[in-house]
Amino acid sequence: MTIRHLKIFVEVAESGTMSAAAERCFISQPTVSQVIRELEEHYQVRLFERLSKKLYITESGERLLTSARKVLEQFNLLETNMESSRAEEYLRIGATITVGACLLSSILNDMKQLHPKLNTYAYVANTSTIQEKLLHSELDVALVEGVISHPDLICIPVVDDFLVLAVANGHPLAREEQIRVEELAQYDFVMREKGSGTRKLFEDYLKEHGVPCRIAWEATCPDTIKSAILYNHCIAAVSVRLLEREVASGQVHIIRSMESDWNRSFFLVYHKDKYFSDAMHSLEGITHRYKCPELPENLKIGSLTCA
Repeated sequence: MTIRHLKIFVEVAESGTMSAAAERCFISQPTVSQVIRELEEHYQVRLFERLSKKLYITESGERLLTSARKVLEQFNLLETNMESSRAEEYLRIGATITVGACLLSSILNDMKQLHPKLNTYAYVANTSTIQEKLLHSELDVALVEGVISHPDLICIPVVDDFLVLAVANGHPLAREEQIRVEELAQYDFVMREKGSGTRKLFEDYLKEHGVPCRIAWEATCPDTIKSAILYNHCIAAVSVRLLEREVASGQVHIIRSMESDWNRSFFLVYHKDKYFSDAMHSLEGITHRYKCPELPENLKIGSLTCA
């Protein structure tokens, strides 16, 4: 028994004849007769009495008619809702905290211009949390700065980035043109929380060179990290993109590694079984507009060396 069976049965009951039902359903009269016969065999009841070439609905037929109308009403509502869903497009975008703070708003605005009817949902957290949400289909796609190693996730590098050490202009290191990595052990740091891709990259660097890190602050919020830099004499290892305004205004002095250890990419990440929609293609294209960080020309930058 199918929705088609119920539609034809209701047309027969309401029109009173097989021929009229056939015309309304744009099918042949024998097909209508076959459908009614299949329903009667399925439920093992007679749905119509055939007297003097006229149809009279039985008590069993009346019960089926009442239920069939309700089922068809719900089915039509389902069809209408799904048609509306086809007209609306949704994209659930995850972002790690650095990406969320420095790029996500601009990217979403660009997406809205390309897809005015697109409904977006954005979720910002650290790399490990974003990874879990992608694996459990709670997000469609994400932009992350951390390393994703799960075999079920595809990572496409889309944006260039690099870490810097950031200090306030009054900090002792702001006066040094070149700093040895061992010197960092004597200063307080404000660090991202565990699970952060930024923190892992910097901690791996210090571990490689045998340098301890004196953590005075841990924070997930970029503004809190900036405050600890500006007002509490802390050093932070952060994306250069987070500090573009503060560097341009002269509030913050940055120190860059002489090696390429701190160069990295922001990745577009999605599940390998996920359908890569038009909106996701657009998102990938938009990210390339933000390929390189923007810093003032002739900016005085300190250098960190391990030699």
